[in-house]
Amino acid sequence: MSTIFDIFIDQINSARVNITGSCFQLVLSLLLGSIVGFERRRRGQSAGVRTFSLISMGSTLAMILSIYVPQRYAGVLNGDVSRIAAQVISGIGFLGAGAIIQMKGSVRGLTTAAGIWMVSALGMAIGCGLYWVGIVATGLILFILVLLERIEHRVSLRSESRIIRIVIGSIVNDISAYKDVLAENQVQLSNFLIDYDYEHAETRLNLVVVVRENVDFVELFSSLRHLYPTKSISLANQINI
Repeated sequence: MSTIFDIFIDQINSARVNITGSCFQLVLSLLLGSIVGFERRRRGQSAGVRTFSLISMGSTLAMILSIYVPQRYAGVLNGDVSRIAAQVISGIGFLGAGAIIQMKGSVRGLTTAAGIWMVSALGMAIGCGLYWVGIVATGLILFILVLLERIEHRVSLRSESRIIRIVIGSIVNDISAYKDVLAENQVQLSNFLIDYDYEHAETRLNLVVVVRENVDFVELFSSLRHLYPTKSISLANQINI
């Protein structure tokens, strides 16, 4: 005689859509999406636990409907199991785009947008009954978001393009001293722009540099300002030409 547990296992592993299996899939999808959302919220992203949970559950429900429609209306409608699921992949792009923020040339939220897309695929896998695939995928997502980030910080792989703007109270014809200071601080100079104001005896120097995230800008600016009579130094993400 089958036990309740055996019946439950049969229901959640059934190829046909049923109440028990569908509820289990939604709950599992909720839990896995929440785990990823909690990590994103911990990193200060606007898309957090609720967003990722709803995305995961919505994808699972869409997959359940994709399977249920041709199962329920076989012979009446020409059901296509992949049709509804395919629209999830397209539609999730709108949420991903909303998670990306562009501010003064700096783009943020790409990782969160990729996480939204991945969690959507995770929910679809759960809706197909691929429970272990969804669980393993969640573990791999956390590995990427947490452990790989720590590795990036440790080996200083992250580099960003920045603009150091310097207003000098004299006409400067040789910037080799600035190049030397940048090299000493492990800052790569990729390009520079100079604007001379002879009327006020000023030089506006824009240094386009590639910096790693561990650069101490306070120490760098302190070294730069002592080279020539400096009126101001600022850091920007792009040059307004």
